[in-house]
Amino acid sequence: MIKKILPILFPLLITLSLNAQQVKVLVPDRIFDGEQIHEGWAVRVENDKITEVGPAKEITQRYRGIPIDLPGTTLMPGMIEGHSHVLLHPYDEVSWNDQVLKESHAERVIRAANHVKANLMAGFTTIRDLGSEGAGYADVGIKQSIQKGIIPGPRMLVAGPAIVTTGSYGPKGFAPHVKVPLGAHEADGIDDLIKEVRRQIGGGADIIKVYVDYRWGPYGQAMPSFTQQELDLIVEAAASSGRQVVAHAATAEGMRRATMAGVKTIEHGDAGTLEVFKLMAQRGVALCPTLAAGDAILQYRGWKKGEEADPPRIVQKKKSFKQALEAGVTIVAGGDVGVFSHGDNARELEMMVQYGMSTMDVLKSVTAVNSEIFNLEGFGQIKAGFYADIIAVEGQPEKDISTLKKVVFVMKGGEVYKSKN
Repeated sequence: MIKKILPILFPLLITLSLNAQQVKVLVPDRIFDGEQIHEGWAVRVENDKITEVGPAKEITQRYRGIPIDLPGTTLMPGMIEGHSHVLLHPYDEVSWNDQVLKESHAERVIRAANHVKANLMAGFTTIRDLGSEGAGYADVGIKQSIQKGIIPGPRMLVAGPAIVTTGSYGPKGFAPHVKVPLGAHEADGIDDLIKEVRRQIGGGADIIKVYVDYRWGPYGQAMPSFTQQELDLIVEAAASSGRQVVAHAATAEGMRRATMAGVKTIEHGDAGTLEVFKLMAQRGVALCPTLAAGDAILQYRGWKKGEEADPPRIVQKKKSFKQALEAGVTIVAGGDVGVFSHGDNARELEMMVQYGMSTMDVLKSVTAVNSEIFNLEGFGQIKAGFYADIIAVEGQPEKDISTLKKVVFVMKGGEVYKSKN
């Protein structure tokens, strides 16, 4: 009996022992601090903050504390997921329609508890969750449960229900007399939109998400939904409370309207043009490309990646991503995780490199850049005074981005959640 229990208890006891110490000295082979690589450096953590970063010999000799040796690893800031849906799971398991209509909110929240833990264990210590997809403000409750220590998970920025125009969003396909719950909240016009933005703020949303276009054209194609005036109003109403607006936009015209309105990020941007991307760069609007989402959906539909030619949607995505890079648009890392498995977040980072972004720029994007764009002060870098959200990966991610899938150590706020020791 004891032999069976020890393998389970030992890692837990190690983690409890590490967390009992107020001062920790992390000693990897190297550190990526959010900007550059430093060989032979170490990090001193006290309580929930980083207090010193520098040559390992100096730090280990100067301070007493529990040394956490991490040989063969690169220490780096906890990664920041730019686009997630913790209340969704892969569409090849259950379709989006059926998740919204047939899964109870209780089931979806229980699934989400597993999802947030998977994100954390994969090295993502902060996530931006962009829409509860029919589950109301359940994302706010999940965030609060993490903050209270009820469940383990990353820090969360949540968008609540998101806003759509009347008639544009799903689930669809039902007879006109059948009324079904929607995956977002409908609002239109000046009074209605101001009220809905404020309602979502009051409900606990950190971010306002708006669908500026959707697949509601005459032939089911993506077309703009909100007018320019409506989008301007949404951004103005949110900004008065200090909140950012993020825009789901797939069409060039939707992206142009969102950019002119002053949203902070555009999600997806599939049909973006060089002209629109230049406008985004000029006006400081970042792109969250979500490369992995479309890639996953097409595989669910039967595309045999690596064996068959790229479908038109992938060809277009590669083209638009390249144009965004050429235009100098700030790229934030976010894969739309939930469309594919939580914990497989680094799939997006691999694809960003495959589609033409440099490995170092991807590393910066998922740490320091995301932190800056999302206004996360004190995160995204390993520097004295920053929060101790730190991970370690086996190998050298600046040489092989796939190394980010080999997370062996996770610390959030000075507390160790995962350790290979």
